[in-house]
Amino acid sequence: MYKPNEREYRSLGAFEASEDSDVLVIRGTPIVFNSPTVLWVEDEIEYKEVIDPHALDECDMSDFILNRNHGINDGTVYARTRNGSLAYEILPDRMDIKGTLDNNDERHCNLYRDVQKKLVDKMSFSFVCFPVDQGGYIYDPATHTRTIKRIKKLYDVSAVDFPAYNDTSITTARSFFEEEHRKEFKALEQRRRRQELIIKTFI
Repeated sequence: MYKPNEREYRSLGAFEASEDSDVLVIRGTPIVFNSPTVLWVEDEIEYKEVIDPHALDECDMSDFILNRNHGINDGTVYARTRNGSLAYEILPDRMDIKGTLDNNDERHCNLYRDVQKKLVDKMSFSFVCFPVDQGGYIYDPATHTRTIKRIKKLYDVSAVDFPAYNDTSITTARSFFEEEHRKEFKALEQRRRRQELIIKTFI
């Protein structure tokens, strides 16, 4: 069952690198609003998610970091809002970030090089949204779409080597959609049985 306090991961936006007066800068778009993304498919049904344009209005963004692959196998913090090396801008259709890297740190130079060569060109972000009873999200069973309405905390934005929704990144979302799929299937089965009962009654 979906637990609202579990961190979730999403891969959406793009990355690019630029060099400003010998300072290594990478820019990216970790969050895109109003862009339905298929997170899970079951019985040929696509379960989708959308980030509402106002989802970040109440989000705690006081201290989040830029890392690579969410720190898996690499605990390097490349930039951070707290020290001013990571800046962000929320626009009507997306959130953009700008990370200023340390050109004296080989790890930073390697990330910059990989982004510049487009070996790494996608972004991801990790977050926790408010629970459903606090308006964190709504689910539309007709379209099988969950809309994230209120993100509580943004933890990191990340350069990702493989932006696909793998088992690690969608565990929480998948458990939510699996539960919805189970309930929808159960409702369909109950409806089918009622119809059979009605038919038998009039035969």
